[in-house]
Amino acid sequence: MQETFKFIIKTRQKFIELIDSLSVEQLNKIPAGFNNNIIWNFGHIVVSTQTLIYVRTGIKADTSWVKYNEDYRKDTKPTRFVEQAEIDELKEIAIHSIEQITKDYEDGLFGEITSFSTATYGYPMDTVEDVIALTSGHDNVHYGYALAQRKLVQ
Repeated sequence: MQETFKFIIKTRQKFIELIDSLSVEQLNKIPAGFNNNIIWNFGHIVVSTQTLIYVRTGIKADTSWVKYNEDYRKDTKPTRFVEQAEIDELKEIAIHSIEQITKDYEDGLFGEITSFSTATYGYPMDTVEDVIALTSGHDNVHYGYALAQRKLVQ
């Protein structure tokens, strides 16, 4: 699992590099043909991972502790201009949350989980390892969207 965690962090670092290469206005622009923007894609991976790993597995009862969940959770879209302070905080949470998940995994926090399937993939996840693998794929899907959007906001 250590390699998977490293890969997730590396992907998020690349996503942060993309974010850092663009202006706040570019991050907030919704390109033609899309219903979201680069910063929404980034915020979405940040909140989704925490929800999948801790809430959907039954470790935590609800999402009230997930900062920005209401803005970036599944089935949302951008409704406001995201300022630099929030962008910076999302970047911090993106890395810190994976470091915390890694620590919790190493400490054996997850053990048995409540099996679930996501609407997007429909694949049953019976172990936390399944959820972590999904996280890696999910992050890369949204990074890919953001790369495509970059070409349309420059």
